[in-house]
Amino acid sequence: MKAADYKKLKIDLFAKTKDIRQYDKETGNFYKSIVIMSKRADQIASDLKQEFQESSQQYSPTNESLEEVYENREQIELSKFYEQLPKPTQIALYEFENNQVYFKDPDVD
Repeated sequence: MKAADYKKLKIDLFAKTKDIRQYDKETGNFYKSIVIMSKRADQIASDLKQEFQESSQQYSPTNESLEEVYENREQIELSKFYEQLPKPTQIALYEFENNQVYFKDPDVD
């Protein structure tokens, strides 16, 4: 999923109290669910970081002079776009709640 796709998700960015009993339905264990969401959040963060770095390479200056520091408007807009995205933990929680996360338990045959 690309960053623009995450922007389209209807994720509430404000902190809300959640009923933790809803997270053990899929796995049977609340802590397993937390580990699954944590690993998914790490994947999302890694993907977003890589995508940002690839996008920002286009706007990096070609000369390496420390004296010439200038403001690049496109790079600022790109940074603002990524800052406004939901946090990876919020995206992972949303995906887990909507059964969009695939996981396999190695303990279960």
